[in-house]
Amino acid sequence: MELQTPSLRGSARPRLPAGPRSNLPRQGWAMEVVLGQVEQLPALLAVSRSALVRDWDSLTLDRALEWARYFQHLYDRFRTRPQLREALGRRLRRSQPYPQLGFSTLGRCPQLLGLALLENRALPPAACRRLLRSLPRSPGAGTGPEPRGLELIARRKAAACLLALSRLPPRRLPGPEAQLQAEAQLLLRRLQEEAQEIPEAAGQLRWLCGVLEQLPQPRAFEVVAAALVLLKQGRGQGRDGSSLDGYQASAAGDGCTAELLLSWLLGSQERFSAFCLCLPCSYLAFLAGHYSQLSRSYLDLLTVWGSHLVYDPLQGRWVKSCLDEAELSWEELRQRFSCLCQGSTLLKEQTQAALKLLRTQDGDFKVCGVSVWTDLLMEVGC
Repeated sequence: MELQTPSLRGSARPRLPAGPRSNLPRQGWAMEVVLGQVEQLPALLAVSRSALVRDWDSLTLDRALEWARYFQHLYDRFRTRPQLREALGRRLRRSQPYPQLGFSTLGRCPQLLGLALLENRALPPAACRRLLRSLPRSPGAGTGPEPRGLELIARRKAAACLLALSRLPPRRLPGPEAQLQAEAQLLLRRLQEEAQEIPEAAGQLRWLCGVLEQLPQPRAFEVVAAALVLLKQGRGQGRDGSSLDGYQASAAGDGCTAELLLSWLLGSQERFSAFCLCLPCSYLAFLAGHYSQLSRSYLDLLTVWGSHLVYDPLQGRWVKSCLDEAELSWEELRQRFSCLCQGSTLLKEQTQAALKLLRTQDGDFKVCGVSVWTDLLMEVGC
């Protein structure tokens, strides 16, 4: 099968090239040419969202759709060839500032382009009508269980609108808990899609970082925490054992997804610290009780915060040694350890063992006001 590519002839203006289609031979074809073509994808999507489309006629629209189908063809052609897939993804990420665009974007190009044009009010009516007629007949459309064409665009648009609501003030959001769970479901669904398209964990992590960077940091933390909770509660699966969007769920798949979320969360000490300060201690205790990686990191972080407290004999309590160093007050630290001790038996034993070890390392004092770890053991009743 020969690789069909749109002609690259055209002016230097940010418009789509015109001309006949050309063939690249199967043997000895120039990969660098294809890599150069992939670099045009961000420009194609950018132009489709701009006012430049007001000058588009039906022929220009057809060329845009032809490019989108060509990019989709590249995806279908190279998705089973890891080295070429990685080369295309790397070139695409290098050509634009949005890390969430990667090799899998090529496979969704017709839908992404169609959505951008449908949202663009500058698109002339004639071109818009032609777009609506062409979308249902896009390659891959069929009667299978997976959504295609306009149906897929409508679903992705609804998901985008729902995620965009997270930028609004909380008081304007109806049912914040339901919304948060919906956003977490969307994130898990997209992770399932990326896992099918990008087998390498490193590529999936790059995609996840790009997506979460687009959300305000507190909301990103809340969505990740909700996703981790859903994975343990099994609420991302239907009654038949499949996910809500038709992907087969499994304990191994959920474990890989959780590992990916935890890798993002624990990959930066600053990020994990902000995450722990953002969420309620009861929420963190639940996660620590179900994810051993998180519990160890959480106890280590609490140890660092506790080491910054000093005892003030005049006030008779523990205070921050320096306002810029200690993230938690004595009361907040005590509450967090108390939540951990009220968790599962395993988590309680782990917390108790950590506090006793810290007390021993601090001199194994049994009187108040000498070691913060001694006082915590007495206060929380572990």
